[in-house]
Amino acid sequence: MVQALVFRDGSVAETRVVRSIPMLDDAAVDCVRQWRFTPGMTNGEPVAVWVTIPIKFSLR
Repeated sequence: MVQALVFRDGSVAETRVVRSIPMLDDAAVDCVRQWRFTPGMTNGEPVAVWVTIPIKFSLR
């Protein structure tokens, strides 16, 4: 599970791993950093917010 700070423009500013499988941590963080989000809104204005994202991997 990864937490990400989403900036007002929807980009990911910071990430941190909160639940870990060590050999997959880097892949999870790299994945989340590429995403774009709709920012949080307060009184009609975009704001930076922390979100928690579960990441599921499938090994083949």
